[in-house]
Amino acid sequence: MSGPAGAYLDGTPDGRLHLQHGPIDLVIGLAYDAAADRQSALRERAHRQAARRFSTILDELVRELPLLKAQAHPGCRQPSGTIARKMMAAVLPLSGAHFITPMAAVAGAVADTVLEAMLDGFDKEECPQRIYVNNGGDIALFLQGEADWRVGMARDDGTGLGAFTVRASDPVRGIATSGRRGRSLSMGLADSVTVLAETAAAADAAATIIANAVDLPGHPAVFRAPAHSVVDDSDLGARLVVTGCGDLDAGEIAEALDRGLTKAEQLRADGLIDRAALFLRGGVRIAARRDEIHPKDFEKFAKPEMHGHA
Repeated sequence: MSGPAGAYLDGTPDGRLHLQHGPIDLVIGLAYDAAADRQSALRERAHRQAARRFSTILDELVRELPLLKAQAHPGCRQPSGTIARKMMAAVLPLSGAHFITPMAAVAGAVADTVLEAMLDGFDKEECPQRIYVNNGGDIALFLQGEADWRVGMARDDGTGLGAFTVRASDPVRGIATSGRRGRSLSMGLADSVTVLAETAAAADAAATIIANAVDLPGHPAVFRAPAHSVVDDSDLGARLVVTGCGDLDAGEIAEALDRGLTKAEQLRADGLIDRAALFLRGGVRIAARRDEIHPKDFEKFAKPEMHGHA
């Protein structure tokens, strides 16, 4: 495997930074209000700090991989690495009621860690108004002042599904998406589930659990196989994952989504997530306060039957 690599996606250091090493693929962006000459120096420093921390990440994770792929549970052995500890902290609140391993939070924890490295050493006055570290769709955010972030969601063909807006005053600093059409295996049917939470690692873990809950247990149109038969080294082992799904009628789609919504609302009530959007074959469910859903962004979500709690 080749070592860490970096490049500027926009052809200039004033654009987005792309960092890649093995399966880890980051896109990093910053927004400053400072004068142009000052911006360049601050951006260069932030990029340098991101690249320095990024160069250590894969080796750090590999050292503790057996523990990170083992089931988390209250009282389990704690990892030693900084990122591994973030992963474990994200999944432990979910581990009492669900099967989950720290790997469910790996992408989010990596994004959180690189963001922290970028901010390290900056005075508040020097910090950008906005930073994002996007690790394959799992995003760690830094926002201050009047900065905000629009969380857009889309189908595989690019058709927009809607968006949430995160403001600097919100508690949200992490976004993650999970589901059957994502990069990882899923025990559920969801096309996608996008979660907003306090950190990217927390959002990553919760999105996994909610996506698993969008399901129709025992349905004859749902095809499943042991995870290790789909991916040799899957942390899910022999547990069944969804490999395909035939036709579902509107009532079945609604039932599966409602199962996921119940789980999302439970995690909201427990303070583990802020908002979530669940999608399956044209069906939508939202776990959020009504004042967090803007009709101009989510026309579908304006319908009462699409909402969770008000």
